[in-house]
Amino acid sequence: MQVLIIYCHPSANSFTAAVKDAFIKGLQDGNHQYELIDLYQENFHETFSEEEYMREAFYNDSLPIAKDVIKMQEKINQSNVLVFIYPVFWTEAPAKLVGWFQRVWTYGFAYGDKATMKQLEKVLFLVTMGGDLHEELRQRQVVAMKTVMLEDRISNRAKEKEMIVFDRMSRDYPNRRKNFDRFLNQAYQLGKEL
Repeated sequence: MQVLIIYCHPSANSFTAAVKDAFIKGLQDGNHQYELIDLYQENFHETFSEEEYMREAFYNDSLPIAKDVIKMQEKINQSNVLVFIYPVFWTEAPAKLVGWFQRVWTYGFAYGDKATMKQLEKVLFLVTMGGDLHEELRQRQVVAMKTVMLEDRISNRAKEKEMIVFDRMSRDYPNRRKNFDRFLNQAYQLGKEL
């Protein structure tokens, strides 16, 4: 499998970074090919320019697509699996990742009559959150996140799609270390068995 990882977290000292590393170790041990794009490390520009807005708002594909976006789109079409790894910030992905979708899912690539984006074999979301999924509020938040990511942003762009949420990861959670080890093993297995 050729796997493209879109990683989005501002700190290397985070549980999300540990999930990324465990997942990549699993990919390596499973003999999968992968490429990692770290949106913060690359300083990906997440906001629309006026020209990008005009292109998308009016379905005007005569306006150019930015070079960094074309590069991302090419990498997607060279992959079989797309994996997003990020934390939950106020029931949403970090702004950089939201902006990534806004800029990379362009008219003519991800949607439109002549969309050139290939249908991927799988899209996997590995999401970390501080809240407890035993709480009804957190369960409803995850339903909302899945609706946005799996149903809207991915839709039929992949044959399979899945979101896995690693909860109770706030630094003040009493059993964080126990969850930490269990979740990292799960991330490793997901990479290896992909």
